[in-house]
Parts: sequence; C-alpha cells; structure tokens
Amino acid sequence: MGSGQLVAVFGAYGHTGRFVVAELAARGFVPVPSGRNAQALEELAGERGLEARIASVADPASLDRALAQTVAVINCAGPFASTTGPVIEAALRVGIPYLDVAAELEANLDTFAHYRERARDAGAVIVPAMAFFGGLGDLLATAAMGDWTEADEAHIAYALSSWHPTAGTRLSGAVSRERRGDHRLRYSGGQWERRTDQAPTLEWSFPDPIGPREVIGEFTMADVVTVPQHLSIPEVTTYMTTEAVRDIAAPHTPAPTATDESGRSDQTFLVDAVVRSSGAERRATAGGQDIYAVTAPLVVEALERVLSGRTKATGVASAGEIFDAPDFLRALAPHITFDANA
Repeated sequence: MGSGQLVAVFGAYGHTGRFVVAELAARGFVPVPSGRNAQALEELAGERGLEARIASVADPASLDRALAQTVAVINCAGPFASTTGPVIEAALRVGIPYLDVAAELEANLDTFAHYRERARDAGAVIVPAMAFFGGLGDLLATAAMGDWTEADEAHIAYALSSWHPTAGTRLSGAVSRERRGDHRLRYSGGQWERRTDQAPTLEWSFPDPIGPREVIGEFTMADVVTVPQHLSIPEVTTYMTTEAVRDIAAPHTPAPTATDESGRSDQTFLVDAVVRSSGAERRATAGGQDIYAVTAPLVVEALERVLSGRTKATGVASAGEIFDAPDFLRALAPHITFDANA
C-alpha cells in the first residue's frame, strides 16, 4: 500500500481523475491534485483535505513544482496530444515514473515513438494507456497468449451496455479526428494503414450471457497501439458493439450519471480478447461496471507494481509487457471478473 507516499495526479478534477484520486487515497497514497483550473483544484482539494498544485503544460517550471517530492505522476488530463509530452518531460526531469490513461491513438503512438530510447537509456518507467482502453485489452491479449511467443492475429471486442461519454472523451475524440483527417487507422501486416473506406459491421460471438452481438469491426482503440509494441502479432483488430458506437457518435448523448456511492454509472462491459495461431485459438475475458471508474484500479494497481519493483521492463512499456498479465488481472478482483483459457 501507499504508506503516505505523494502521487501527483495531473487533471485530478476531471471525471476519471476523481476516481483515480479516490483509489489512491483508498490504497494509502496521498494524492497531489494538479492542473491548470485553480477553482476546480481548490474545490477537490478542499473536499479531501489535500494540497492542490496549480500547473500548466505551457509552464514547465509549474510542472516541476507540481511533481516535487512525489514518487510518481498519473496523467489524467486530456486531450493527451497536448499533455503527454510536457508531463513526461517533467517526470523525466524530476526522475519519477509516469503513467497515463490516454485512449488517443496518436498520443500513444507519439509516446512510444518519441520516448522509447530516452526512457530506456535513463532507466525510467513510462506506462501509457494504462486504462480501460489500451491497458485492459493489452493485459487480456497477453494473458490469452500464455506461452505462445507469436500469433497470427489478435482480436479484442468490446460489449458496452451503453457509452455515455465524458466531456474529456468528446474533446480527445475531436482532437484525434482533427489529426487523422478523413482517414481511419487499421493495423494489418505488421504496419499501420490509413483507410478511407467505412469500417465493416459484423457479428461477434461474446461469451455468455451476452452471446452474438452486432459490432463495428476495425473500431481501432488504444489496444491496437499497445499490443504490437511487445507481442509478435501482425494483425491486431478491435471491435465495438454498434449500440455503444451510436451512443458516442450522437452529439446529445449525456455524460455518465452516478448510480452508487462510489460515483459509478450503471454501464456494464465485457472485453473479449482472442488470439489465433496456426488454427489454434486462445481467449481471455474481463467484465465489470463503468469504463471510467475501472480505469482507477487499473492505473493505481500499475503504480503500486512499478513502485514495488514488480515489473519486467523499463522505458516506455505496455501493460502486458511490464507486468505479469494474469497475476495483474486477478489482483483487480472485485473490480473486474477475469477468465482465461490460454
């Protein structure tokens, strides 16, 4: 447990950031809320009796002050295209681990491309996309692989009962679309493709009790960035149930509404990861409630393992690369259910 260690949370007053602050406190850490919105920071700090540290990505000195005497930083502030670089640079200057919950493909690709060598040479730890999208799917695909050293293809399918996006999700999505233009991204043949055709609609057979559902194929999420970084799989595809896609595409879908004392919504999810090699198939699945809320135990469990040395890599690393995937997923009970037949 945290034993009173200070952990900076950049963007702590956002929807996901608040869950992360609560999870850190529950595990014995002392969250240090940080960000540029002074009023929101002070309100959050006042609610929890914490020290707020105002900082902006445009002011490196303010970031250094925000991270002073902390043991790590968790970046929850989107759009991550704007925040990852400056916060990673500050973490490297201060000499602490960096984790984020970015779901933006381009931001995650930038992190691996720009910091892999620097972080490795410095012996630093940078874990991007340590969230529902990116981290969880990567852990599941890694667990499904088991003792395989390579596979022909990996498929990660998401069944969401609904998808009420936060303001941060909408903003990050807009930034990603602006960077991509009229293209969508697909990972095939071991490389990225920019496509202009429409993503296919097909049926995915989820485990019971969900069963067959209509999904959007090639609905490319952060897992498609993280998985190929460490697993030898030339074809990586993610899928999303069509109802969830309609929710997030609709401009007037409301933000999540809390339905329990922890602030979780009533949204449920099932993530189904399948890897195939030479005709053989292996599967790992996870289910739970509220994709935003479950990000908090994901990233804080990762933080605990980094700080306690329960890691397998340094530098910029995906979740499944740096952690023991099955052990990590089992440790998330009761936040998720986990099953693997690898």
